[in-house]
Amino acid sequence: MRIMGLDFGSKTVGVAVSDSLLITAQGVEIIRREREDKLRRTLARIEELILEYEAEEIVLGLPKNMNATAGVRAELTEEFREKLERRTGLPVVMWDERLTTVAADKAMIEAGIRREKRKDYVDKIAAVLILQGYLDYRGMERASGQSDGSDGTEEP
Repeated sequence: MRIMGLDFGSKTVGVAVSDSLLITAQGVEIIRREREDKLRRTLARIEELILEYEAEEIVLGLPKNMNATAGVRAELTEEFREKLERRTGLPVVMWDERLTTVAADKAMIEAGIRREKRKDYVDKIAAVLILQGYLDYRGMERASGQSDGSDGTEEP
């Protein structure tokens, strides 16, 4: 089993997948689209990647405001979640993604990636950070033998 992580943006979707042991996340690609409201090709590509990597669950970054409220971007992400679930039939877990883009940018700075090249990688790295956070949480939950009993919205 593998889990797919997605960072949904206005014109891109960063994609990451877990290893089969559900320990590490690896970046796969960035799906780009011309317009925010054009999702058919994006959803089709995600389906292809689900089959290729044999993913059985999706973790979708939920862009909350810093005060934990949901803004317009979070509402659009919820709509995308519903489309993903309908189209793929897979469970989609929403995961708090606050500061993942900042962390991705910081990691690229530390790696010496030039400013003009960072935008080419930031969404994929953000997807890795979202998925890795979720995998780490699952690992800690399993190690402690506890389940949070939540409604599917996970938070660290």
